[in-house]
Amino acid sequence: MAEESDLEKTESATPRRLEKAREEGQIARSRELSTFALLAAGFFGVWAMSGSIGQHLQDMLRTAFTFDHATVFETRRMMTGAGTASREGLYALLPILALTGAAALLAPMALGGWQLSTKGLEPKFDRLNPIAGLGKIFSINGPVQLVMSIAKTLVVGIIGGTAIWNRREEILALSTQPLHLALANTVHLIAVCCAMTVAGMFVVAALDVPYQLWQFHKKLRMSKEEVKREHRESEGDPHVKGRIRQQQRAIARRRMMTQVPKADVVVTNPTHFAVALQYTDGEMRAPKVVAKGVNLVAARIRELAAENNVPLLEAPPLARALYHNVELNREIPGQLYGAVAEVLAWVYQLRRFKTEGGTAPVAPTELDVPAELDKGGVSDQEADQEAADTLNPANDDGASA
Repeated sequence: MAEESDLEKTESATPRRLEKAREEGQIARSRELSTFALLAAGFFGVWAMSGSIGQHLQDMLRTAFTFDHATVFETRRMMTGAGTASREGLYALLPILALTGAAALLAPMALGGWQLSTKGLEPKFDRLNPIAGLGKIFSINGPVQLVMSIAKTLVVGIIGGTAIWNRREEILALSTQPLHLALANTVHLIAVCCAMTVAGMFVVAALDVPYQLWQFHKKLRMSKEEVKREHRESEGDPHVKGRIRQQQRAIARRRMMTQVPKADVVVTNPTHFAVALQYTDGEMRAPKVVAKGVNLVAARIRELAAENNVPLLEAPPLARALYHNVELNREIPGQLYGAVAEVLAWVYQLRRFKTEGGTAPVAPTELDVPAELDKGGVSDQEADQEAADTLNPANDDGASA
């Protein structure tokens, strides 16, 4: 029973499954929403622009049916007039056509957005299978669609019929009214019935949209096995991911090592830790850590510092505090300003001694390092990571970042 339940599509579609379905043109759509949008756009467009459209059409008809006895028998004149009348009629209805066209384009975007895909145009011979076609006809979706169609017809019919029945006396009174007044009242009644029809389609669309969304997500449901398989495919092979991480650490290490010759000083433990500091007056608010490492990486930092005449200072508490509390290429915290300031002062005095001579400066020994920042030696995790990086040949030049 457990294996059977795993094969059932009980899980919601993953973002990757939804994106793949979108690429294949599978998007939630509601025909009733599009129908409502077209009817609403057409009705309100005619209602808002009825004055200008009526005047335009009236002028067009007056021009078309105004002629003298001589022009009645000119065929060319009749064809020209018909073309002119057709063109003027198109111009009169063009705003309505543009409004309904915009509604037809924007309505599908309300659910799944606008998507152009050629996947739906590709030939699929399995669609010609009569057995599969009969299965679709007698599936649960067929009766549901039939019920929806009947419900739509009933809703629109009841609302439209109610609107006509409530105005039956006005409709019967049209025959007793003058022509111009009867025409105006007829137009008004037609507008009211159309508005009620649009309201009925709104009710139908409001019922159809949630159903279509539910049906779409139900169709894309996945089994637990499919979710697991997709997760494995997206995550990739753990061995490959580990190799990629090793390569990334190697690249970061090589990039970090290029900053050691530019450092002002390297603070050491003296063997387990090494942290390179750099400070440029006017460009930095505070000194920053440009390289750091433990064990073999620390040894490599010390070697590069010695090769490039970067001063080395043995200050175990400060080295540990800098390593554990400052990320690479970040400024030191305010609690270490005093200690690092003493170190930089010693560095500047050492430079002056090398260029001008005199008495050699004494390296600072009693530095003020807060106890809460000195976290002790190397953790087991850091030691294991150092060993893993050391076993990777591509990492011989680098440092953990």
